[in-house]
Amino acid sequence: MDPLAGLLDGPRARGAFLLRMVMEPPWAVRVADHAPICLMSVTRDAAWIVPSEGAGPVRLEPGEVAVVRGPHPYTVADAATTEPHALVGPGGHCTTLHGEPLSQEMVLGVRTWGNAAQGSTAVLVGTYLMDGEISRRLFDALPPLLRLPAADRTGPLLRLLDTEITRDEPGQHVVLDRLLDLLLIAVLRGWFARPGAEAPAWYRAMGDPVVGVALRLLRDDPAHPWTVASLAGRAGVSRAGLARRFTELVGEPPMAYLTGWRLALAADLLRESDATVEAVGRKVGYSAPFAFSTAFKRVRGVSPQEYRGNLPERQQNLPGR
Repeated sequence: MDPLAGLLDGPRARGAFLLRMVMEPPWAVRVADHAPICLMSVTRDAAWIVPSEGAGPVRLEPGEVAVVRGPHPYTVADAATTEPHALVGPGGHCTTLHGEPLSQEMVLGVRTWGNAAQGSTAVLVGTYLMDGEISRRLFDALPPLLRLPAADRTGPLLRLLDTEITRDEPGQHVVLDRLLDLLLIAVLRGWFARPGAEAPAWYRAMGDPVVGVALRLLRDDPAHPWTVASLAGRAGVSRAGLARRFTELVGEPPMAYLTGWRLALAADLLRESDATVEAVGRKVGYSAPFAFSTAFKRVRGVSPQEYRGNLPERQQNLPGR
């Protein structure tokens, strides 16, 4: 499994927040939905994205794609200085800044929302509502806000998303979820392929002829009883050589990486499946429930049962649905 396959091979988009925002200036929307990640692309005119911290304002032109990494709030507007008039909260619930409902007032059609049906600005918005643990390593390596220039690899997907986003046909939510997944993967591929891109260490290490082999073995079969010696044998190097090179390139020893990967998988399984805690532990390589619970609590601070019991309910209030 390569790193981008691992990114969405678990809690993929499910009922994601997808809409076309149509606006006539002046306009500004404050987004405080606590979502883990949001993709935006302008199809008409231009828009500004103004983070609450970190990066400065970014102007988004047609064909470009912006990725905003949560959970910090940000503003989308016609100009960097326009004051927000609307607030988008968790699940896409929209109100005025004083808490008065706006969702129905600004609905312009199926998954279409804004202040003017023929507004000069149109923005495609796709927001992931589930915070998947497997993807956390990659998301944490992204800047709070990135902008990818218009590119051949994203153009066809954006045009297809623009066509599909306002359709109301059987299975349409699934179609849109998969399009959002494909767009995110295309954007991340383009981002990490840039000259001088600062990809995470483990991502870069996937291209190493020795460490890349070990990483793929660990990610493809985490339940296997791996040792440094068995990994080194499969990679065709000495035990000491693998341990040294793996730590140098990835930033942690092989077994520490394996533990983190196993527990990330376990967190997703606890979140997304009804499997028993014991079954989850076995699936990620822990034959004894006590050993799994101890390792999970050491890293997460709570037992697997407590983690599953504390998962928040995700409420969705999607315009146009």
